[in-house]
Amino acid sequence: MRFPKAFWCLGLCLLGGVVGCGGGVQEEMIEVKGVDPYAQVRSTLTNYIKGQPMSSEVTSFDYMVNEIKKVDPAKADILKAGLDDMVKSKGGLAGKAKALLTKLGLKEAGK
Repeated sequence: MRFPKAFWCLGLCLLGGVVGCGGGVQEEMIEVKGVDPYAQVRSTLTNYIKGQPMSSEVTSFDYMVNEIKKVDPAKADILKAGLDDMVKSKGGLAGKAKALLTKLGLKEAGK
């Protein structure tokens, strides 16, 4: 008696499911490194120094200030005052960004 092709295919599929692709799942521990809270501040201010105008990143200023506040509340106050001043001003963004980096004790990104 001959079995239809569908039965052979079903049999192979079931066999493949039982055998599987080999060994079990390997678990690996991945170390998560802490994020530098100053990285976003440094990057944003460096972009302003290079001539980038303010745009949607302004909405993340409060987040940046809050992240810095967790590490150094005094510097968070300096950052908040400097960013508020930059938002209100109409020009001189590069100079203000550079001065703020200096007040925070940071260097431009990439330097």
